[in-house]
Parts: sequence; C-alpha cells; structure tokens
Amino acid sequence: MKYRIAGRTGLKMSEIGMGCEGFVGKSQEEIKAFVDAMEELGVNCVDLYTSDPEVRSNLGAALRGRRDKFILQAHLCSVWKDGQYKRTREISEVKEGFADQLSRLETDHVEIGMIHYVDSLEDWEGICSGDVMRYALELKKEGKIGCIGMSSHNPEAALAAVNSGLVDVLMFSVNPCYDLLPANEDVESLWDEKNYEKPLVNMDPQRQALYETCQGLGVGITVMKAFGGGDLLKGELSPAGKALTLYQCIHYALTRPGVASVMSGARTVPELKACAAYEEAQESEKDFAAAFAAFPKISWEGHCMYCGHCAPCPKGIDVASVTKFLNLAVAQKEIPETVREHYGILKHKAGECVACGACEKRCPFKVPVTENMKRAAEMFGM
Repeated sequence: MKYRIAGRTGLKMSEIGMGCEGFVGKSQEEIKAFVDAMEELGVNCVDLYTSDPEVRSNLGAALRGRRDKFILQAHLCSVWKDGQYKRTREISEVKEGFADQLSRLETDHVEIGMIHYVDSLEDWEGICSGDVMRYALELKKEGKIGCIGMSSHNPEAALAAVNSGLVDVLMFSVNPCYDLLPANEDVESLWDEKNYEKPLVNMDPQRQALYETCQGLGVGITVMKAFGGGDLLKGELSPAGKALTLYQCIHYALTRPGVASVMSGARTVPELKACAAYEEAQESEKDFAAAFAAFPKISWEGHCMYCGHCAPCPKGIDVASVTKFLNLAVAQKEIPETVREHYGILKHKAGECVACGACEKRCPFKVPVTENMKRAAEMFGM
C-alpha cells in the first residue's frame, strides 16, 4: 500500500481507503473480518458517514487493541433518529450524535471531524458562521477531533469552504463523468441521465479550480463516488456510454490535484482486496487515457489529464508535472510558495522546451503542450 500526506493535516493516508457502506447490515464478526483485511492490506483510512448505531458499535469492537492503526473520518451532523439516518444542523442533535459516536467507537477522539453533506452555498454560509462550526472548532481545540473536514458534491459550496481556511479535509465526489457537470445543489443531477444526453466537453472549470485550490492551500481531498455508485464500471449504465475498469477509476481520482485517498465502497472483503490490488497493477492496467479518448458521449480534447502519454521528452522535461504546476498557479492567480518550490526542484524546466512537438503527437487529448510550456516558462521565469 502506498500512502499520501493529506495536505496540511500531516495525516498519512493509504491511497485506498474504506467507505462504510460495506459495514451496513453486517454482524460484528463480519465487520471484524473487514478490519482484519484492512490491517493486512495497509488500508488505514475509514469514512464513517453512517449514523447507524449498530455499525458504530460493531466497528468499535473490531478496533479494540488497534485503534491507533487507523484514521477515522467521522461525520458530524449525521445522526440517528427514530430508527433512521438524519442530516441535521440542530446543535443539540449534533452534540448528542457525536458523543454517542465516540462512545460506540470506544475512543476519545477521531482524526477528522467531517461536517456532513454541505451541498449549497447557503448551507455552508450558515454553518461557517453558526453553532456547527463553533462546535467543530471547540472539538478541535479539545483534541476530540484532529482536524475539521466537510463532505460535499457541489464545487461552489466546496470552494467557499476551502477558501475560508476553516476546512482542512474535503470529502468530494470525483470521477470522469461528474467532473464534467457544472455546480448544482441537487446531488441527484450527477447521475441524472438527462444531463448526459448532449455531448459534454472537458472538465467543469469550477471543479478543476476546486482540486487545484485544495492542493495549493493544503486541503487534502478524500474521494467518494469514484465509481459513480458502480455505474462507471458497467457500459449500459455509465453516463460516458462506455465502461471503465476499477483501476482506471481509482487512477483517475488519484491523479487529481489534492487527492489523498479514494474511499472504496466495497461491500465484501474480496471487493476491498480488489481495490487494494490497484497498488500492484501494471501501469497499462491503470491507464485511462485511451478509454477516455474513445468515450462516445464525452470529449476531453485540449484538457491535460496528467496521464503521462506525453513522455518521454527529449529534453527530460516532466511535462505532466509542469502542466499541473502551471494550472495550480493559474487557478490561484499567483504562484503559491509551495508550487514555486515544487517547480524549482524539477530537474528540467519548461524553458528548456525546444517545441519539437513529439509530446503533442502522443497526447490522446490534443493538448497544446508547447504553448503550455511557453506559458509556464514565462510564469515561473525559467
């Protein structure tokens, strides 16, 4: 298993994480088998959006004696009421729900306190200036949460949260179909077939700006819905009109700026093992470029996917990295110090480009690479 530092949190997360869907409806023994497999595979990050008390209690029992081996991404504002899940902003319910969560998980803290499901700008504005954020900051000060996170499907609300400086970790829906759609407060629009009836061209600029802003500001992204609820893995259901593989979906998410971990929605231990096997897969098995270029309903023409098909450069330039740093600087409208430092340690800079065009001939997406190298050389001064 490979690990990444989640932005400014310092948390060392496994590239493959565990969503809690697979825990729902499972016995204590079954959940223990999941945790055993996670420990064996090196999967150390667990998302806990569900407020199901039985899941929390069973997981708490499974974590006994090894709690310190796992990063818990536990959700505030996700509570259990009248025998079912409820999203709430009522502070008394939030406090009661979090206290119950700690008790059932048999721990006195969680690494990430995730403000649950913020899909509108209005909701975020109410949270950041209200009781929920004050409570989250209080929990962080007391050490009951290590850092503050937020889950969202809407890039507009997510960008506002990231730019506020209050959120350290963003849980966001990342996949090559959802990334084409503009911001919407209705999460169901992401999988509504009507939104994919007309050809879609290139990533929504607000989503691109979100990922690049997260990387620039040190906000770690944990990915949900990397497989679109499984739809992207089936040709007849995929909004793109063509199936992708498990590895291609994971690789796409992990190559987005700012991403630390992809939460697997594995329902069984073999499914979790299949996701973890991504780490041992050949590069050709992970490569999504040819598949994306052949999508019948979607075009990524002109957009750099950081896929690496431009390599090798005769001058040794890491074209994909240079392009990523350029996009980060453009998104921030300045060059963040961290981006300048990362660019500075590249062995070969954009200014060494001789405009031979070899990279452009290999690019599946017809990216104007030489133009990008020229812009990067001008922006970074070398």
